[in-house]
Amino acid sequence: MTAPSHSSGPVPPRGTEPQEGPLAEGMAALANLGWQFLLTMGLATIALGVIALVWPGETLRVVGVLFGVYLLATGVFQLAAAFGTHVPRHLRVLHFITGAASILLGLICFRGTLESIFLLALWIGFSWLLRGTLETVAAASDQAMPARGWHVAFGIIGTMAGIVMIIMPFASIATLTLVVGVMAIVLGLTEVVRAIRTRVEIGHLAPGTATQRRPLFHARAHPQH
Repeated sequence: MTAPSHSSGPVPPRGTEPQEGPLAEGMAALANLGWQFLLTMGLATIALGVIALVWPGETLRVVGVLFGVYLLATGVFQLAAAFGTHVPRHLRVLHFITGAASILLGLICFRGTLESIFLLALWIGFSWLLRGTLETVAAASDQAMPARGWHVAFGIIGTMAGIVMIIMPFASIATLTLVVGVMAIVLGLTEVVRAIRTRVEIGHLAPGTATQRRPLFHARAHPQH
């Protein structure tokens, strides 16, 4: 005569229970690095925005120097591409001219703050003007374009902003610096709030994962008589 078994199904062998090993620890470390990175970037962005608002002149000077470095690097790569074997012959002259012009403008940026700010304003102004004009023409000529009215509106706004930047470069670039400073502060605050919310969510998940421990007693089938 046999005693009925109280087990409801096959019992997994010993040692097959889910364990919280290096994978769980790695995920927790990655989550901690994520919110710390967001917090660091948010605070750094806020600091840059405050610097741009408090010291706009020094900010423009640094931006002008960086713009000069960018022009020099672009010119060197363009000149290198002009003498490369992969570039067609009819494009080598264009690469050489644009590279030489970029190097010349980069050297002019290092002559003084006014020159670098003036060239930066013209660079931004012509870029906005060209982009706004192309977007307006493309949206006006293509009646099947989705959100055609918005594209036309943004194109016109970009064109007008480019014209203002070209006509009044110094006043426009100073205003743009203030706008960028405010936007940086808002973006930094957003990143800080996201980091704090992520940290709170990790704190809520930690107690739940800690309660999933291995049971002290395992259900086993009774031996048959």
